[in-house]
Amino acid sequence: MSDKEIINLKKETLELDRHWHLATNDHEIALTELEYSLLRSYESFSRWMKECMVAASGFNMSANDCAILNLIAMRGRSKGITEISRLLNRDDNTNIQYSIRKLTQDKLVEKTSSDKRRKGVRYRATPAGNEVVNRFVALRKGLLIEMTEAIRAIDDQFANGSKILDIMTGMYDQGARIAATHRPTFNEED
Repeated sequence: MSDKEIINLKKETLELDRHWHLATNDHEIALTELEYSLLRSYESFSRWMKECMVAASGFNMSANDCAILNLIAMRGRSKGITEISRLLNRDDNTNIQYSIRKLTQDKLVEKTSSDKRRKGVRYRATPAGNEVVNRFVALRKGLLIEMTEAIRAIDDQFANGSKILDIMTGMYDQGARIAATHRPTFNEED
C-alpha cells in the first residue's frame, strides 16, 4: 500500500450500522444508544461505589448496601423502609431489608423504633456507620470530585443530564405501568 493510499484511508470515516431489532430508525437508534449508555454507566457506577466503600470501610459491601447506608445517613435522620424505597425508586423491599440486615449486623445501622411491630421501624446510621460514610465522602472528594472538576462547564452538563434522566425515569415508569396492566396470559403448560 502506498503512502497516498494510507493517507486517503485515514481521511475516510467508517460509519457503523446501528440498526437492529431495537433500533430500526434514527430516533430508535438514539434511544437505544442512551439505554446502553445507561446500562454501562450503572455498572461502572456500581463498581465505583462498591470499591470506594470497601476502601473506606474494609467491609465487603455491594453497591446496593453502599447506596442504602449513604441514604440512611443522609441529613442525620432515621428512615423507614418505605421512605428508602421511594427515594431509590425501588419496589423490591425484601432486597432493601436484606441490605439493612447486613448493615445492622456490621453495626453500621441500627433500629430507632422501640415498637416491636414491623410498621414504624426506622433505621439510622450508628457512630461507626457515620464514620464509614465520612471516609467514603473523603475518598469520593479526593478521587471522583477532583477528576470531574477538571472538565470545563461540567456542572451545567450534570444539571442537564440529571433533568434528562429524571424525565426518562418518569417515561420508563409510565411505560412499565402500562405494560404491567396489559400483560397477556401465557399458557405455561405449552
